[in-house]
Amino acid sequence: MSYTRLIYHIVFRTKYGKHTIPEHYEKELYAYIMGIINNKKSKLYRIGGMPNHIHLVVDIHPTLAVSDFMKELKEYSSKWLSKNSNFPDFEGWAISFAAFTYNLSDKQKIIDYVMNQKEHHKTVSFEDEYRQFLIDNGIEIDERYFLKD
Repeated sequence: MSYTRLIYHIVFRTKYGKHTIPEHYEKELYAYIMGIINNKKSKLYRIGGMPNHIHLVVDIHPTLAVSDFMKELKEYSSKWLSKNSNFPDFEGWAISFAAFTYNLSDKQKIIDYVMNQKEHHKTVSFEDEYRQFLIDNGIEIDERYFLKD
């Protein structure tokens, strides 16, 4: 028996950062994503976002690589979104994503951050937020590829 508790904060955006997730239908999308996560034997602590991006606070099952988890989550949700008339402008997800790990003691802080997205983005753009996450986590940014689809 293996014991793990890996708290990930994952951020991903719509293709080209377009605003294709209508706020009045976001909960429908979030519920669908939660179903995907549950089917992957993973635990969603919080989901939230804006019309052009989503944040997840999730514990991914230890048999799954983060890249595989995200590939499947994007693939399944993209197919669902493409067939759902409530998301007529959705063109797909951007190729990249960002994933960061946190201590269990930081979980509530990250959950609160995700819950506060609407207020946070009144003063901070997604680009600035994403850039700061990368910097804070010691990730070198190659401007040739930063937020390119």
